[in-house]
Amino acid sequence: MTLSSLHLHVDAQFASPYAMSVFVALTEKAQDFEMSTLDLDAGANRTDAYARLSLTARVPTLQHGALALSESSAITEYLDDILPGARLYPQDPAQRARARQVQAWLRSDLLPIREERNTQVVFYGARKLPLSAAAEVCAQRLFAAAEQLLPHGADHLFGQWSIADTDLALMINRLALHGDAVPERLAIYARKQWQRPSVQRWLQLERPPLA
Repeated sequence: MTLSSLHLHVDAQFASPYAMSVFVALTEKAQDFEMSTLDLDAGANRTDAYARLSLTARVPTLQHGALALSESSAITEYLDDILPGARLYPQDPAQRARARQVQAWLRSDLLPIREERNTQVVFYGARKLPLSAAAEVCAQRLFAAAEQLLPHGADHLFGQWSIADTDLALMINRLALHGDAVPERLAIYARKQWQRPSVQRWLQLERPPLA
């Protein structure tokens, strides 16, 4: 497999937080890659052709030679294993495990936040109803975990940037960019992560209007 054969499949609205995570990872690695989009609203990911390509028929999916790999954290771990350049995960095994824990938690929990502050809020400035009681509870859990993880006075979770910083900042920004109450320290942290050049490249992609 050659490093020049990387091809990333993402959603047509560039609104998937998981596609963003892989895009940022590839950009941080200073790696050239091709990118194509799928219209998820039209079910493009459920076609036979895409199902044959992507084991889970989801975006993002990364093609690297004969390998087609879906699920974003699996992809970013793979990229850190095979590509030179900036590390996506901490070198220290305990910190690397914690970064992976953060990613897994953000992808599997906090569903009320993900539903009530979907990424149309983040990437399109959509306005939503006030948070439900369940989402408020989740927000407090998110803040408590983030406050515990982020050292005081630090810009990053583990001393220097990792892909877990991008993922955590996106979850915080689901609330902060909507104007929901967020602890000041966490809002500042998320804003700083949002200014990272690799993140800005994703934010500046041209998005189609919402249907």
